[in-house]
Amino acid sequence: MPTESRLKVFAGSANQELAGNICECLGIRPGQLALSRFTDGEIHVQIEENVRGMDVFVVQPTCTPVDEHLMELLLLLDALRRASAKRITAVLPYYGYSRQDRKDRPRVPISAKVVANLLVAAGADRLLTLDLHAAQIQGFFDVPVDHLYGRPVIVEYLRQLHLPRLAVVSPDAGGVERARALAKRLTAPLAIIDKRRDKPGVSEVMHVIGDVRDRTCVIVDDLVDTAGTLVNGVNALLDQGAAQVYAVTTHAVLSGPAVDRIKESKLKELAVTNSIPLSEEAKASGRIRQLNVAPLLAAGINSIHSESSISMLFG
Repeated sequence: MPTESRLKVFAGSANQELAGNICECLGIRPGQLALSRFTDGEIHVQIEENVRGMDVFVVQPTCTPVDEHLMELLLLLDALRRASAKRITAVLPYYGYSRQDRKDRPRVPISAKVVANLLVAAGADRLLTLDLHAAQIQGFFDVPVDHLYGRPVIVEYLRQLHLPRLAVVSPDAGGVERARALAKRLTAPLAIIDKRRDKPGVSEVMHVIGDVRDRTCVIVDDLVDTAGTLVNGVNALLDQGAAQVYAVTTHAVLSGPAVDRIKESKLKELAVTNSIPLSEEAKASGRIRQLNVAPLLAAGINSIHSESSISMLFG
């Protein structure tokens, strides 16, 4: 990992623990900056060290509160651009607004594209992100996008569990490609939960496609928000004779009643990455395990900085 002074990593307030872990993997100290608020709530940013001519990375997942963290990131990017950084890479372990990636009803915005425009306008020369909700969001940017996958970390975790008669389950038709890629690496059969969503945040499980009887099922998704879909999926699999159900996801959004739903469910364990920091309630639940993606993101930063291939990290 590099220790050159030409590489700088700055962290917004969204996930400073992850940013610190990334810097440890890179063998550098976090960049120095000051974040504060005026009495009216406006965000104030100041970079407290020289970045002129340097290769700069800003680590900031746009998680809850999404708008505050996004605005903070935009101001950081602008401050670095005005401080004459040579190249600025926005590192978004979690890309907020990614679920609003298309015009799926009349008179609605494509919010993921709006965010992409804002990041580039603020000064991002490229983007490094992890498990986008929709891979085509890469095309919303007119700058290079490096899209990493949390799959290597998840595969390692599942292999260590030595789960008997494993089956990988997609929670809906849209996640089949993600689940199939994981099933292939684990040499496990694939099942699909067919569901109908009547309104945002509410889902109704219809039936399970595939044989899950007496199997240990692992539901795989890119994120868990209110956990309604997840819990319904667990119940559907158990109703079809599954022996036990685990779940793995990259982004632990866990909003609203999510943690309570998981604690009250028959889910054996939910494994998430630290792309988003866990709330104290989630940490205390005893049902949620956090996996570390800092080495993966650090490797991505190192590859970008050294101008080497990043494709080896897609495995």
